[in-house]
Amino acid sequence: MVEALLALNMWPIVTRLGEIQILAPALLLALWMLRRTPACRTYAWSWMAALAVATVVTTASKIAFFGWGIGIARLDFTGFSGHTMFSAAIYPVLFDVLTSKKSRWQQGLAIGVGVGLAVLIAVSRVAVQAHSISEVLAGLALGLMVSGFAMRNSHLAKLPKKRSLAIAVVAWFAFAPFYAPAAQTHSWVVAASLALSGKSVPFTRHDLLRLMPLSVGFTAK
Repeated sequence: MVEALLALNMWPIVTRLGEIQILAPALLLALWMLRRTPACRTYAWSWMAALAVATVVTTASKIAFFGWGIGIARLDFTGFSGHTMFSAAIYPVLFDVLTSKKSRWQQGLAIGVGVGLAVLIAVSRVAVQAHSISEVLAGLALGLMVSGFAMRNSHLAKLPKKRSLAIAVVAWFAFAPFYAPAAQTHSWVVAASLALSGKSVPFTRHDLLRLMPLSVGFTAK
């Protein structure tokens, strides 16, 4: 699959599946779950709380770098990859919820597909030169911690079968990458970084790596 995507230059489309405005509708599942059984409500609250913490950590790491240049040059690390973190935090849970009425092995397979999709999006972030390997690995680990924490008792949260919900989800992720407007979150984070630090221009990856002539880097997008 990776070779095929490389040949077709599909990475820009794949990477869009990690944008928060495309993933955000999946979070409506949490609101739906809050109206179900106590176990479903616990699942939803755990997911939202863990995702909120991860969002703060990811955003703080970016603000620290853009505003103050805080990073790890040896690892080419300027902050957690947000696309990767959100993908790993949302897709496994989404597939878990959509297959809650299936057998345990089918549900486990679906969760594996969600994790695989998050990994593919992580690869795309490197392929489009938006992040380094260390940044996507950090984002992947943080996101999987979120989904793992949320799903630890998912076997107790049996949800009613909703075929219409599954169809709506598939349709959304099939068309949104092509038609949804581009995300502005990066610009917002940079603006917040400059406002907080008082700098006129943000730090870049080049600034981080300029004292390491043997390192290869690129300007963060």
